[in-house]
Amino acid sequence: MSVGLREFLEIPYDELEELNLSAKADRQARKDPGLIQEDRLRYLAGEKRIKAITVCFTDLEGRFHMLDYDKKFLIKSSDNLTFDGSSVRGFTRQQESDLRLGIDWSAFYWLPADIFAAGKVLVFGEVLERDGTPYRADMRGKLKSYVKDLYEKEGKTSYVANEVEGILFKGRHAEQAFVETGAFDMLTTSGYYHTLPADPLRLFIDGAAEVQRAMGFQNEKDHPEVAPAQFELNYSFVESLIAADQVVLYKLICRQVADRLGMTASFLPKPITGVNGNGMHANMSIGQGEQNLFYDKSGEEGLSDTAWDFVDRTLTNALDLCLILNPSVNAYRRLDPHFEAPNQIKASAIDRGTMVRIPIGNERTARVEVRSIASDTNPYMTLYALLRTGLEGPLVENIRQHEEILPDNIYDAIQHFCSSGWAAKLLGAEVRDRYAELKRAAAVRSPRLLGTCIKTGEVQFHHEITNQYLWNQF
Repeated sequence: MSVGLREFLEIPYDELEELNLSAKADRQARKDPGLIQEDRLRYLAGEKRIKAITVCFTDLEGRFHMLDYDKKFLIKSSDNLTFDGSSVRGFTRQQESDLRLGIDWSAFYWLPADIFAAGKVLVFGEVLERDGTPYRADMRGKLKSYVKDLYEKEGKTSYVANEVEGILFKGRHAEQAFVETGAFDMLTTSGYYHTLPADPLRLFIDGAAEVQRAMGFQNEKDHPEVAPAQFELNYSFVESLIAADQVVLYKLICRQVADRLGMTASFLPKPITGVNGNGMHANMSIGQGEQNLFYDKSGEEGLSDTAWDFVDRTLTNALDLCLILNPSVNAYRRLDPHFEAPNQIKASAIDRGTMVRIPIGNERTARVEVRSIASDTNPYMTLYALLRTGLEGPLVENIRQHEEILPDNIYDAIQHFCSSGWAAKLLGAEVRDRYAELKRAAAVRSPRLLGTCIKTGEVQFHHEITNQYLWNQF
């Protein structure tokens, strides 16, 4: 069939940015979801060049899943979508497999056709029980419900800006091929901020930044990071649910752009020994109306008592949350202060080896930065856990005077997590135990002692990479 016979939606990047920023503004203004649904369905029915809608969700570990629905089918069946939850790790068992998939019409994105294919749009899904209630293991649903209650009951809005690092390797599917190669081939050995305008790393960064901009991320800066072939693309702070959505989209964009350039964008926390690993720093604050509740000009480091209370509760529960923030065997290689990765359960304005840093800020930007988060975390679970812990978690007096460090292996982190009453309260005891079971299953597929070399198991059985064939052979 001639390509000329097809006419699928392709929107220029500047128009994409306008559409996506408008949709984002509706979300932030909390426009009535029913009205947004009507607008989107009307648009889909009228736009003949759209062939399919990509509905996406994440599993318990944070792995991204996408289902493409024919547009005509979705329009008439959007209130009755189902999928097999037993095929998704951490969701239902085989004997109770069916789950429903709702649609969060406010989380709707127009896509660059050259990266995602023409004729498609994307929307986030909501995993539901058979009776239509929120599914207990859907972390996006938990975060959405919590921030909704926070706003409706207290008039407060949680804001987050994430800094997500990754490393580029030569060749497609470098992580899946690790079982044969036993090593990663870095794209470049260039250093921090240093790259030529047209070298492969800069071409990747420019391409990914263009897609982010078109999808309404509101970019701030992008640059190579400290490790060779490492990148970080920063964008503006936003309400926490949107921030978590943007993390999973950020990874998707980076992987897709890299693949088109014959590369692999990796978010393993420590894919190469001897250089800095990949983190996902979370800059967090709470607002009420136009007021930043974390700011106090006369407060210690410019932070209010509310902000310091948030910090102290986070530090108090650091051991309980460590498995959520560092969810893989490989993540514990990264927690090494010699590579600017924090392992100290402390807060500091200057020491980048501490779990929480207090960046320089003003009335608008005052915030706390949680630095002990690996780049492979489930962003919904992480932001929900940090937000709720900072506001409600148990508190030990004078916690900043204590001297403790985070676990250096996943087994200790699992033990802290499983014995934590606070983790059970956050997730529910059943979901806490189910998550821990998944982490144990990955851990036993890797050598117990990390050693100095990256082991095949910690790559091949990583939750974002898993080679399903090898997993089933174990």
